[in-house]
Amino acid sequence: MLSRYLPSVASQLRQLASDGRGPILFAIAAGWGLTIGTRTIYPVLLPDLRATYGLDLATAGALLTVLFVAYAFGQLPGGLFADRIGERKTLVASMVVSGGSVVLIVVAGSPIALFLATAAFGFGVGFYAIARFTAIARVYPDGYGTAIGITNVAPEIGQAALPPIAGVIAVVLGWQFGFGVAIPAFVAVAIALWVTVPTEPDDGRSAVDTFSLATARYVFRELKNPPVLLATLVLIVGFSIWQAFTGFYPTYLIERKGVSPAVASALFGLYFVSTAVIHPISGALYDRLNVRYTAAPIVASVAALAALPFVESLSLLVVISILLGTLLAFETATESYLVGALPDDVEGTGFGILRTLVFAVGAGSPVVFGAAADRGFFDETFLVLAALGVVLMAISSRLPLVER
Repeated sequence: MLSRYLPSVASQLRQLASDGRGPILFAIAAGWGLTIGTRTIYPVLLPDLRATYGLDLATAGALLTVLFVAYAFGQLPGGLFADRIGERKTLVASMVVSGGSVVLIVVAGSPIALFLATAAFGFGVGFYAIARFTAIARVYPDGYGTAIGITNVAPEIGQAALPPIAGVIAVVLGWQFGFGVAIPAFVAVAIALWVTVPTEPDDGRSAVDTFSLATARYVFRELKNPPVLLATLVLIVGFSIWQAFTGFYPTYLIERKGVSPAVASALFGLYFVSTAVIHPISGALYDRLNVRYTAAPIVASVAALAALPFVESLSLLVVISILLGTLLAFETATESYLVGALPDDVEGTGFGILRTLVFAVGAGSPVVFGAAADRGFFDETFLVLAALGVVLMAISSRLPLVER
């Protein structure tokens, strides 16, 4: 059935690359894949950081918390700067801050320096998140959802590729080189973004050229529109599920299913491969149909989460890992919908505020589900996630249609 509605992959790519837009999309996607892929190096090299700085597990966990909280709070200033100075300068600034922070991580001489450099890196990654959306919206007034879907494949590739590469390099040369391998890539992508992303016309479209109480009231009034509120709720529920799942899936496989760490890592990698496939499908569904239909693939994830506690064989765990990749079908379409629901003059600022809220609230789910698992409810946590997936689909089906 989907083949009737989805154009061929080759046709989509030709359309996205038309009128010289291909290098722009590639550069933006490369930056997004690099930042998120480098962020995922942390879990792989965490044992090395613990050994080097004498960190216990609680302190190591706090380091990751700092990383994700800084990422959440980098969204808002990223949106503000996208509106005020333009997307090209904002994207390049993110590359400079993120790459410079990796340098500081490599040379950090104390736990405090490591924490500060990690916070700077998380902030730099968050700085990139909003400007990529608004930059693509300018370049692709048509086919926006599909373009976002393509760029959302990049972080899945980055997360599947960079951590293993960093791990191998760390074994041979040391963890500093594992992180350091990303530094030249940040320089190269910064140059590519500066060369390819067009400058924005000074059309006076931004509502945040000056900061004032009146500006704040205007922005928050626009954020209270029903489509914006409901889409934000979809993202909060969706990312709460996603952060809890990705935080505990490998550990659950090892402790409850008895697989080796190597097999757990392979199953986790398989999940990211599956996720890379679902992003462009979700974006194309959004462009060809409407946002309400994009929740349909999540049925597979809900079924997989509900079945997971009762599955023991490795072959079925492979199937479940693949099906779980459909979970992020909500992300591409809902974020595209949310950008379209915001007025142009507060698009970057408003989306930055909302993503900060979404990721800050969602960051609490791993703590809640980790506490439940510690009390002997590890299996039950995945059943709760499946129930939340049903809630996610129900809310998505109620999103009002808006002009795009």
